[in-house]
Amino acid sequence: MSGLKLFHKTSSGVSEVTPRLADVEADVQGLIEAHMETLLGVRFLASEYGTGPVHGGRIDSLGLDENGSPVIVEYKRGVDAGVINQGLFYLAWLMDHRAEFEHLVRDRLGSTAAAQVLWSGPRLICIAGDFTRYDVHAVREHRRSIDLVCYRYFGRDHFGLETVASVTGRSAEPKRVRRRAFWAQSVRQQGGAMAELAAAVDEVLVGLGDGVTRVQRKQYRAYQRLRNFACLIPPQQTKVVVYLKADPAAVDLVPGFTRDVTGLGHHGTGDLEVQLRTVQDLERAQDLFRLSYAVA
Repeated sequence: MSGLKLFHKTSSGVSEVTPRLADVEADVQGLIEAHMETLLGVRFLASEYGTGPVHGGRIDSLGLDENGSPVIVEYKRGVDAGVINQGLFYLAWLMDHRAEFEHLVRDRLGSTAAAQVLWSGPRLICIAGDFTRYDVHAVREHRRSIDLVCYRYFGRDHFGLETVASVTGRSAEPKRVRRRAFWAQSVRQQGGAMAELAAAVDEVLVGLGDGVTRVQRKQYRAYQRLRNFACLIPPQQTKVVVYLKADPAAVDLVPGFTRDVTGLGHHGTGDLEVQLRTVQDLERAQDLFRLSYAVA
């Protein structure tokens, strides 16, 4: 992980909380599977999923992310050069067994989730004690969506994750063309100022930091680190709407600009709605964008 240090503050001073690796790989897997949606933004589907007698393997964890993309999670206690290749092997298996995966989603999450699986962007998340610079270089050479994530335990009560590389790839998917066409048509229909404002929002969100990726769905465009931090809705006639992961309770809500949509149905993810009508709105929204990016 990076050189970040954690200290415990006491009445007499501060003491460093020493980071450590898990005693066994299963400890990391068990913790993440139990809290996968909170830690990774992924709904848990299955553990140690068998790939049949031909492949003869077992996928550590299977899940479905916030945008409906299939996710494979592989774990290693320390540094292991084989984790990426192993994950890619399972990712290839997954693409050849789409019906089986959709059946699993239907059993765990229901028919609606199964019908909305996004096969254009299957993801591999590798979680390990550390990665080498060769690992980081290798994932950039693949045409797949891969996240390399380091973990550490801090004392008894704290657990940290750090994304060290994130690459977006694409696989063949006919529906992707229709989704992009829908988005482009929506932008063309509005035209003018709102289309330009939406393009400016896109530029700001992508520019918030390294490793920001876009995921295109029919009703929204998601901006993602390890998890979604923003969802941009196709521009409307008089405004551009963005949903953020920032906590509405931590924000001074302004009528006509920000709104708490917790528990209200809407496209995309996030409980804070931001309505943009002018470039000035975009400028004052940027602190909210950064806040949401920081918690993703």
